[in-house]
Amino acid sequence: MTDIKEAVREKYSQAALRAGSCCGAASSSPITSNLYSAWETGELPEAAVLASLGCGNPTALAELKEGETVLDLGSGGGIDVLLSARRVGPTGKAYGLDMTDEMLALARENQKKAGAQNVEFLKGEIEHIPLPDNSVDVIISNCVINLSADKDQVLREAFRVLKSGGRFAVSDVVTRGRVPDALRRDMLLWVGCIAGALDEDEYKTKLQAAGFQSASIEPTRIYRVEDAREFLAGKGIDVDAMAKEVDGKFMGAFVRAVKPVAGTSCCTSSCCS
Repeated sequence: MTDIKEAVREKYSQAALRAGSCCGAASSSPITSNLYSAWETGELPEAAVLASLGCGNPTALAELKEGETVLDLGSGGGIDVLLSARRVGPTGKAYGLDMTDEMLALARENQKKAGAQNVEFLKGEIEHIPLPDNSVDVIISNCVINLSADKDQVLREAFRVLKSGGRFAVSDVVTRGRVPDALRRDMLLWVGCIAGALDEDEYKTKLQAAGFQSASIEPTRIYRVEDAREFLAGKGIDVDAMAKEVDGKFMGAFVRAVKPVAGTSCCTSSCCS
């Protein structure tokens, strides 16, 4: 687990430094491209957009409301935190949590440029969220939970900090069907949001084990063989042979679940689906 965490930290440190320099963005991929509208990014600092390494747009799907408190797990350069801050308004609050000093420095600079007053960036790990119990209305995340080697702990922590009735609404890479073991073992692919992805059924099982109800997974982008060929290139893998094995098995998805309202229990099949 330590090796995975340090590999992730190193990759995202370098990405932050590139986004904050004249050299521009980290390399794009079929997973991270074309996620935000021009309307969303138009008023944001360029470095926040360049540092985005997500696989979806959770702020567009989380149905954030005025006055809510939202937490972004693995907030990177801050794009989803700044977008969330707009949606929850001045009476709401948007937290970003990241373990990488370089990303936090970039995010705080982006916050300053954007003039966002209802934003706070916290240093910490998503397995150990530095917020009190029952303090957040909505948890979002953008292609980060799959990077954790202890996803059960991440989900338990998410459940802990959510208020009664709070919403878990994240974008993540998930799999559908068996994935070759070679991909699961490859550290470079783990850091690239591939090898650490959960099967969609396993993801829902883990959410339920953490205490969530109404777990659902909605595919937003299914990666085909040409996408696979692009993200496997340069990884020391027989791209043509492996691409056929992963065609259609990886997808960007919106993962939803709800923390039960205090005093209620799961009494129907739908709330546990």
